[in-house]
Amino acid sequence: MDSVNSPPDSALKALTSSAAERNSAAIMEVLRAHLPDRGRVLEIAAGSGQHAAAFAAALPGLDWTPSDPSPEARASIEAWRMTTDAANLRPARAIDMLDEATWPDAATHPPLDAIICINMIHISPWAATQGLMRLAERSLMRPGGLLYLYGPYREADVPLAPSNAAFDDSLKARDAAWGLRDRGEVETLARSHGLIPTLRRDMPANNLSLIFRRV
Repeated sequence: MDSVNSPPDSALKALTSSAAERNSAAIMEVLRAHLPDRGRVLEIAAGSGQHAAAFAAALPGLDWTPSDPSPEARASIEAWRMTTDAANLRPARAIDMLDEATWPDAATHPPLDAIICINMIHISPWAATQGLMRLAERSLMRPGGLLYLYGPYREADVPLAPSNAAFDDSLKARDAAWGLRDRGEVETLARSHGLIPTLRRDMPANNLSLIFRRV
């Protein structure tokens, strides 16, 4: 799980994540290559808000809405939003993958072009991943709509890195419902919701970037 520390004095509510600082550039490289030039993006479990601020500023053609179920995280996201002049970065929404009542209403909200979810799947119960796929199915209504996932995974044909094995043990010690997910199981779930895997890319520190497209 990302470590979130106290912010600098210049942003009293802006939390900082050392992991977000490390992985932002590598993730940005993937997003820049695969996101559309224009469209509507929803970021799930946006955490500290560092990614949202950086990505929205770097991709001005995208209308970027971060979300997180935590009030503390949303306060941090807003603080980071105030540090950037990115007019395309929207206020954070209180969206929880375990509470469908908080999700955007497909009948009243325009369809999304992309959903971004970084470092949530292993730090939440499997039901949160199931919710994410249901949300993607109903919100990415146009063919080609993109779901981007980032984080560590188990893979049947790839030995688990010792650091990831230790991380998995630490997550399960904190909550038995947490832990690294099997990539094949995630892809099977995605397919059942009309999302086809189109990219698997190795990332630093034994993480993966996964992209799925709406059919």
